Amino acid sequence: MARIPLRLIIVLSFIIAALFLPCFAYCQNAPDAYAGEFAGWHVKVPMNNYYFVRSVLNIFGTKWGATPKNEKELEERIWEQLVLSFEAFKRGIKVETPELEEELGKMLKDAKVDFDWKKSPADYEKWVKAKTAEPVDFFQNQLRHLIQLEKLRKQVLDGVKPSVSEEQAYDEYINEYNTIELELAQFDELKDAQDYYNKMQNPDLWDKRAKKDPKFFKRPGFVSFEFLINMWMIPKADLYKMLKMEVNSIYPPTPVYKGYGVFRIIKKREADPAEFPKLKDSYFQQVENIKKYEGLNDWVKKLKEEAGIVVYPRASGGAKGE
Repeated sequence: MARIPLRLIIVLSFIIAALFLPCFAYCQNAPDAYAGEFAGWHVKVPMNNYYFVRSVLNIFGTKWGATPKNEKELEERIWEQLVLSFEAFKRGIKVETPELEEELGKMLKDAKVDFDWKKSPADYEKWVKAKTAEPVDFFQNQLRHLIQLEKLRKQVLDGVKPSVSEEQAYDEYINEYNTIELELAQFDELKDAQDYYNKMQNPDLWDKRAKKDPKFFKRPGFVSFEFLINMWMIPKADLYKMLKMEVNSIYPPTPVYKGYGVFRIIKKREADPAEFPKLKDSYFQQVENIKKYEGLNDWVKKLKEEAGIVVYPRASGGAKGE
């Protein structure tokens, strides 16, 4: 059998790529306009697809992960969804009509509409237009896209089979049940945090500063170590040292999510190891779920690296019409 030339394979890949998102029948850009390419897969990404995913994020927000804070983070999320959508296409993941109707029914129920969208298509169309300024078929195609990505995520999650030890389950229990309330003074520089700590060894001085400037301190609340480790990025070892200190003690500077913190211990509660056997099974499941999502995140990262995302420069940034 004759070998197919590499150039022809690449051309065929570009043609196939033009079908990989359900949005293509609804997008209006010129078919020869490209936003970039997946260099690792020899696939060009039409501008149609780019604007479609951008509109999905503008309408529905980010269902997975933190909300983008700026244009750079939004661009990263758009290209991540484009990669995932192409992967879903390659896997043959489809969204059947009953799945779409079920998701649409949930959405309209949450919106507390006063019409039956199947019996009153005119009211449904009016609602879609008011909410999105889009035609119904385009709106439903956006929902198909989101359902398709959700099915892909579930497929990957189901394929992650992590092992969990009793020690890991116990650590999760301790981190969740160990609870502490802290008052935090935050500084950008370690030197400033250390100077403040040296001055605040007497809790009365801390109280005076709190009365003088109530907004100076941050109080995450009476929360678990798990929360402080994941959200405030306070080192686990430092939290365990705080747990052994007296209430009202001042803890020296330690790194936090931004800069350095000096802490005052307001209240604390130490986990009881004797309670763990009653809750062991639930914590095995909890650690397994955490590891599954870590596995999913690692898979997404590797997939994007494999795709080799190349974004083409555009004459003017931002979305169409900006």
